[in-house]
Amino acid sequence: MGLHVKVAVECAREFEWEGEIAPFLNNSRCVVLKEPIGVVGAITPWNWPLNQIACKLAPALLTGCTVVLKPSEVAPLNAVLVAEALHAAALPAGVVNVVFGAGAGCGEVLATSAKVDMVSFTGSTPVGKTLQALGAGTVKRVRTELGGKSAAVILPDATAPQIVEMASHVVGNTGQSCNALSRLLVPRSRLAEVEELAKGAFEKRRVVESTDTEAKMSCIGPLASAAQHEKVRRFIRAGIDEGAKLVTGGLEHPEDVPAGGYFVRPTVFSEVTPAMAIATEEIFGPVLSILPYDSVEEAVAIANDTVFGLNNGVAGADVDAAMAVARRLRSGQVHVNTTAGNPKSPFGGYKQSGDGREWGSYGLEEFLQTKAINVPAAE
Repeated sequence: MGLHVKVAVECAREFEWEGEIAPFLNNSRCVVLKEPIGVVGAITPWNWPLNQIACKLAPALLTGCTVVLKPSEVAPLNAVLVAEALHAAALPAGVVNVVFGAGAGCGEVLATSAKVDMVSFTGSTPVGKTLQALGAGTVKRVRTELGGKSAAVILPDATAPQIVEMASHVVGNTGQSCNALSRLLVPRSRLAEVEELAKGAFEKRRVVESTDTEAKMSCIGPLASAAQHEKVRRFIRAGIDEGAKLVTGGLEHPEDVPAGGYFVRPTVFSEVTPAMAIATEEIFGPVLSILPYDSVEEAVAIANDTVFGLNNGVAGADVDAAMAVARRLRSGQVHVNTTAGNPKSPFGGYKQSGDGREWGSYGLEEFLQTKAINVPAAE
């Protein structure tokens, strides 16, 4: 949370809050102002709760907006801690308000209320569509950051470390990240090699309890809920039933963790076809689908053949060639030979991954209106 707040503050100091357009053909000059949009309804998810509160709250406050924060009912305690910290910091009453409840009885009220000028939502694509439709009643701004089914294109000259980094991205946060690189597109000639690399990387990931004092960053914990646990297992079962090759993982309960917990094995499927459920639907778990391709043209087509467009990756020894592929991928972010992000870069999607942008100065723009004041040109 601290990183995004720090970056937002730095960007606010550098931001151009007022500018001027010179007269054109002796007409008036124009003073352009950036003004707060007003009351913001911020609806945050359960998978990165504190991070997403920071990505909405910091830029909204820095632009002069007030906020009604509705955290996910699955993970509300982070919002309580933030509210207590703001109260301790003597933030004036009413600037930040926290409400708790389910989407139907709480989030939808923010989308329909004429007292709310904007809704900023991070969550599932179906809920985002609902909020945009509800917001249309008052023609309010509704910005969304939704689901993803991101692909990592492994080019023919990619190195083994590059492949392992791209393949391992989906395991982070137990796979519960909207930008997870859950599809690995691999040259058919290197399929067996990549399978072994992915297998080795996934089998090194130890599944642990949250109370494990020996756990390291390379370990993963349980899924967030019983519903999420069942969903991920349902997709693993679907991959097996549809004929994908199970490289590692599967439905068996992980070793060294108690039975009955919401644990799953980090799972790799190969020989996946684009039509399979594990290649088209967001699983939100540590499940990687390896899809072979026969040409880079085909790889780009497979990567773009999705309703989502949040993130993609490209790995290759020739950086110029990798960049050329990155420019052809239809997503809000593309990672070339890295999976690390820049907190000043814009974060958001294309297509049904949403229309919002967070992080850096782009996050400030989300909460601003643009006003033009035309005045006579100076004599």
